[in-house]
Amino acid sequence: MESALPVASADAPAAAPVSFREAFRFWLKLGFISFGGPAGQIAIMHEYVVERRRWLEEDRFLHALNYCMLLPGPEAQQLATYIGWLLHGVRGGLVAGSLFVLPSVCMLLGLSWAYVAYGTVPAIAGLLYGLKPAVVAIVLGALLKIGEKALKTPLHVAVAGLSFLALFLGHLPFPVVVFGALLLGLVVQRWRPIGLGLPTSDSPGVTPAKASAGGRHWPMYIGKALIVALGLWVIPVVAAGLFTGDWAFWWQLTRFFSTAALVTFGGAYAVLPYVAQVAVEQFHWLTRLQMVDGLALGETTPGPLIMVLTFVGFMGAWQHGGHSVGWGAAGLLLTTFYTFLPSFFFIFVGAPLVERTRQDARVKAALSVVTGAVVGVILNLGIYLGQAVVWPQGIRTAPDWFCLVWVTLSILALRWGKVNLILWIGVSALAGLAYSWLL
Repeated sequence: MESALPVASADAPAAAPVSFREAFRFWLKLGFISFGGPAGQIAIMHEYVVERRRWLEEDRFLHALNYCMLLPGPEAQQLATYIGWLLHGVRGGLVAGSLFVLPSVCMLLGLSWAYVAYGTVPAIAGLLYGLKPAVVAIVLGALLKIGEKALKTPLHVAVAGLSFLALFLGHLPFPVVVFGALLLGLVVQRWRPIGLGLPTSDSPGVTPAKASAGGRHWPMYIGKALIVALGLWVIPVVAAGLFTGDWAFWWQLTRFFSTAALVTFGGAYAVLPYVAQVAVEQFHWLTRLQMVDGLALGETTPGPLIMVLTFVGFMGAWQHGGHSVGWGAAGLLLTTFYTFLPSFFFIFVGAPLVERTRQDARVKAALSVVTGAVVGVILNLGIYLGQAVVWPQGIRTAPDWFCLVWVTLSILALRWGKVNLILWIGVSALAGLAYSWLL
């Protein structure tokens, strides 16, 4: 029997009779309270959608979550989009995914403006001084958490080490490292699956899973969806070029953040080295310390941490536009659009196709090599940011002792003391302010 065409439409199945107004209120609330990174955001959705409201069954929620974890981009925002689509079709997915990031966009627009306008004010500088070492600790904490789960075999450990060396010493582009790891994973799972912890194909009882075929109208549907996505991709950059007359800059910004969105495997911490490498070293849109400041601002707002890219877009447009806040705001909004457009596309179109291979253990094992590479990527990011914060004058000089001590205290508080992340961010900002006043 031919499989039904998995079109993301208003006919998407709802697991429970949920009014659109009730769901809208939840997604709006979630956008304002979604602190704590993807783990905290997913936990909030699970508690409300599964346990309290019973809009979805547990297995359906996990089914959606597992799929979103395989995609590039912010998995929590994609999960919200997926659940919204399940409940109310395309309009539900658009509302859920948009409201998940809209409050953060508004907050970061205000914070970015305040940063360029008042960032040199002693009080603001003091707050950021305390936030920077806390951010380094958060990155190192993410390294430990992901490393514990991802480094399952000697191969995963080797991939993590080689990925770090490729970035730190070889200065290879981030996408090359990610896709190189993916290629290695596919080769190993095909020719030596035991290296990934899989049994060999001739072991008793091993039957590789097969993805079911799509309907005969699937290629046409994909083609139409790609045309729509391409149109949505072209319109904003053309409008910006016509309005400002500066086609080259907006094309550069559009292409850069579109690429970043498509290679965001492993979350924001994995893509930030790529963003820093290009935006800081190649485009000179901002400095390394400003990159750390942007990460600190991103940590203080709700929504996915990938929103820090919008700060980079703001700074790039602000610098290029002659320190114009209008240019900066346009850069921030366009960065947001191009960062999240692929996420909506993957859910509305790609999800049904990729979901068919979700139960294939061999596909998951091959992708686990990418996760191993992500560990090396995050280690590179931690060292990159740590040098800028703890040794601002260079590694051969004396460290900033306050920052070094606060990085250590932050790791102990967050990792072993289990202190609330948002609380510690506030404590760090106040500590930096107090220390700056004492100097």
